[in-house]
Amino acid sequence: MQTSLAHSPQNAFSPQELSQEIKSFISGVDQTQGRKLSVREHARCAVRLLRSVPACRGAVLEHLRGVYNEHVSAFLHNLEADGEGDGDSDLEDVITEVHGVLAEFIRLNPRAWAPLVSTWAVDLLGQLSSKHAGRRAAPQSSSLNELLQLWMSCAATRSLMEAYTQCLAAMIAWCPDQCVDALLDTSVQHSPHFDWVVAHIGSSFPGTIISRVLACGLKDFCSHGTADKGQGDKSNRVPKIGSVVGILGHLAARHSDSIRRELLRMFQESLSPLTIPPSSGSTSWEHSAQLRRGAVPFLLQLAALSPSLLGAVSAELVEYLRPPVLLQLQAVLQGLPRDELDNMMGLVVHLIAQSPAGGARILHFLADTATPASVIISGPTPSPHEGVREACDRLLQMLLLHLHKLVYTCSEGDDGYYSRPHSPSSQAPRVVPFLEELQSHVGELCAETLRLERKRHLWLHQLLCLLSVYRGPSVATEALCQLLTLAQNPDQLALAWQLHTPLSTCLPGLIPAAVTRCVAQIHTHTLGPKQLCQLLLNLASAMQSVQEEERRGPGGMGGEGGARPQSSMAVQVGAAVSGHLHDFCPLLLHGDPAVSHAAVRLLSRSHLPRAALPSHLLLVCRAAVTHFFLALRRRVQAGKGRDGGQGGEAVNCSVLLLSRLAGYSSLTLKCVLLQLVEGALHKGNADLFGGQSEDIGGDTPISPSLAPDRGGSLLDINCRFGTTVNFSGSVWSVFHAGVIGKGLKQRSVTLHPDAASVIQNVQTLLAVTVQCCSAPSGNGGNSGGARHQSSVVPDEPPPINAEAAKMMAVTLVEYICPDVANGELSWPPEEHARTTVERDIHIRRCFEAHPVLFPLLHVVASGRPALCYCSAVLRGLLATLLAHWEASREPLAVDSPWHLQASCMLVSCMGEGQLLPPVLGNVHEAFPYLTPFEVRLLLLAVWEYVRGNGPMPQKFVFSAEKGLFCRDFARDGDVARYVAPIHSVLHKNIDRLGHLCWRFQL
Repeated sequence: MQTSLAHSPQNAFSPQELSQEIKSFISGVDQTQGRKLSVREHARCAVRLLRSVPACRGAVLEHLRGVYNEHVSAFLHNLEADGEGDGDSDLEDVITEVHGVLAEFIRLNPRAWAPLVSTWAVDLLGQLSSKHAGRRAAPQSSSLNELLQLWMSCAATRSLMEAYTQCLAAMIAWCPDQCVDALLDTSVQHSPHFDWVVAHIGSSFPGTIISRVLACGLKDFCSHGTADKGQGDKSNRVPKIGSVVGILGHLAARHSDSIRRELLRMFQESLSPLTIPPSSGSTSWEHSAQLRRGAVPFLLQLAALSPSLLGAVSAELVEYLRPPVLLQLQAVLQGLPRDELDNMMGLVVHLIAQSPAGGARILHFLADTATPASVIISGPTPSPHEGVREACDRLLQMLLLHLHKLVYTCSEGDDGYYSRPHSPSSQAPRVVPFLEELQSHVGELCAETLRLERKRHLWLHQLLCLLSVYRGPSVATEALCQLLTLAQNPDQLALAWQLHTPLSTCLPGLIPAAVTRCVAQIHTHTLGPKQLCQLLLNLASAMQSVQEEERRGPGGMGGEGGARPQSSMAVQVGAAVSGHLHDFCPLLLHGDPAVSHAAVRLLSRSHLPRAALPSHLLLVCRAAVTHFFLALRRRVQAGKGRDGGQGGEAVNCSVLLLSRLAGYSSLTLKCVLLQLVEGALHKGNADLFGGQSEDIGGDTPISPSLAPDRGGSLLDINCRFGTTVNFSGSVWSVFHAGVIGKGLKQRSVTLHPDAASVIQNVQTLLAVTVQCCSAPSGNGGNSGGARHQSSVVPDEPPPINAEAAKMMAVTLVEYICPDVANGELSWPPEEHARTTVERDIHIRRCFEAHPVLFPLLHVVASGRPALCYCSAVLRGLLATLLAHWEASREPLAVDSPWHLQASCMLVSCMGEGQLLPPVLGNVHEAFPYLTPFEVRLLLLAVWEYVRGNGPMPQKFVFSAEKGLFCRDFARDGDVARYVAPIHSVLHKNIDRLGHLCWRFQL
């Protein structure tokens, strides 16, 4: 072969010198000195011949194999001896010289030298790799990166690698197949010791090497047969596939995108219709039907042997599997034997379980494809062919079964018995990448499960259970909390109970943990008003089911009636909620009425804990009482609209909650009554009960958006009040309340409830007050305001607790007249009222502003002898009434309606509380028929009796028959002298009061 090499003058030899060089190279003996050539001298002789006699290149390259081998042996020996050198330095110089000569030849004439040098270099690399693979310096267990670093640090192998890379770069444009085929043939012959060479070359030419490596691996895979291929390592029977995995795994660090594209291209080409090759001599795998059928199993086997390849291709593969592609895949796989299809299905299940990424996307794809066509699916594509759907259905069932085995066998002890996952005695759990990746998608799985689509929600629910067992209490708690939050009907809520049933055996304490997580969500404000409301309603529904079981238990369940509710999961919910009442109670005051309504439903059905901190109890009591008044106002507002049912239910739940709290302990009873009385008399709630809120003279301005712009100046308005400005007070006395630039403030318009709503509100307040005062203290607050059983007559209402009534009396006195001392029980003479005029007027104004005070006094009077502690208030009110009737010039008492009503209710209340005997307690029945003077006479008789027979609690004796404190008026002396004015008035007005004479007989 002719070459166009231009030799330098120092390389020109005479014919005689060339003849001697040839003889020396052949014989290995120096022709001039007659001695044997050393390895270095022999090698330099070969290099000279390579430069000067191109015809000797074959022999020279063959001789250089030994030189390279000698250098590699010395290099590895030096490493094994822990030396610092880099082999024989003389040979390294020769190798450098050889590399320079070959590089120059390839550069000047690549078509002549590149094929020859590439074949020689790659074959020599394969021989050196295989020959020295067992050396201690190059162990077989080393990774590709370690081997690559080792061999590239050796001058000989590095020189060969650079020469081959130069040849490949020169041939890539016009003849890549010849160079790559030599590489792959050598790889098959010397695999796996030669893989580091292919990996390095692939890093330099990824596009060419990756596709050729895959094609070679596919051919080798098909040549060994695909029958009896499992999930294990088949590198002994299929040697090339292990090399393909190693090479691609090494290239994946920098060329993952190229590998993914080639893998997907191979998958797509295997499904596309077979076309006639353009040339009969083409050996591409795309034109072989057998290789195309084996492409999918080959790719599955690759993914099973390399998790990195599986992670690189799984995500995009799912996006590519559209219905047309699925139909093509089904057509390709239909021709495979049954056992091979089963093996492939098992391999796919194994790959999905071991998929390190894209698990959620794979799951949605399988669920969307396997869902029957009659169900509206969430996927972006319609349901594919029925055969594809059935295949995905079977695959999903196999996946769930496989995951079940992995989860429930990962913690099996040495003795063969199952131990609970995440327990201290269990072994390290097996890692399931598919479930690991799904851990961050628990919320999405719960939302999809709650859609209750046929089959789909069963699969996802089972997967949630497996994921909860696999990851332990954290995921289980999150899943249960999500279901409790998102469920919107009983069927959806039942999924939470169905999830808890299998988990309760291996994860105890799941319900308290879930409720605690819900409370944490409330504190962190991660739930919107709608979700928060739904969560509270779901918890309340669970509590209601417990109460229904408890009501049915004693009557219809026999001996098991008491055990069943206690063992149910709903009872655990109730116990967990009762431990967090102080966390739920702020929701009673939530700005959204729906949330506060749901909160009161939950708390009204919750049992109070047996032991609770006083601070928590007081917090709950205050929130419950505040919600009670808010519920009354919302009921009034809802009653004016279309729907008042929800407002009424909220009030009923609030009443039940307050009665439970009042019956818990004396502390909660006192707090509830105190808050109820103060709340009813507060100026913000007075209008609910027909009272008058204190006029604040327009201190609260109307919103600027609601107030009209009068265009007036505040200074101009103030100047209109007179021609001169009065500075007698202070400078601020000149200006009136207003907004600069807006004029005087507008008084806010208060919408007062109508008479029917006022009556209803008063009745509700009295009902809750009576229930609180009637509930036995210290029963845990779980009686729900049940009636006493000590009452003689079952139809009568339960008696008012004396201590509770006393608390109310003290609260009323403190609110109406704070400066009254508790010891002021005895009544002074009537003339003493002249010294307390101001206080008495204040008491009367308080009764005028709050009509609800009289009904509250009646409740106090029912709890004898509690009314005695209201003596100062009764005395002050009676004194002002006496003064009014004395000064009144009206012809009849009915002309003063408020004073007449106040007089009647005052006397009736005192008679109910047995501060007056019956004959005096009935005088109010005659007031509407009398004149003001006659009313004063009768009230004066009442005053004298109370003054003479002080309202002392010691005069009351408890009656066991009636269950009440009663007063024996016979011990107080003769009552006749106090009745004389009454009889005189009766005789004078016998025509109008004749029908009442029997009420005043002694």
